Amino acid sequence: MEPLTRPQAIIDFCLAPLGLDGSGEAERETRRRLEHVIKTFQTKTARPVSVDFSSMPSQVINEAAHGYE
Repeated sequence: MEPLTRPQAIIDFCLAPLGLDGSGEAERETRRRLEHVIKTFQTKTARPVSVDFSSMPSQVINEAAHGYE
């Protein structure tokens, strides 16, 4: 997998497991906010930030420890 640098590509990859269809107002607002955050971060670093999801370690969330049983 190639590292992702475009904000929309990063967002699409992250939201893909949710299977959203893009028709909901909440999804559009979420995408708008995430894009703003990524672009702001890239501006502050003065260079495009790339994300290589293939090299990221998996994170396991223990839902029982948070009371989501």
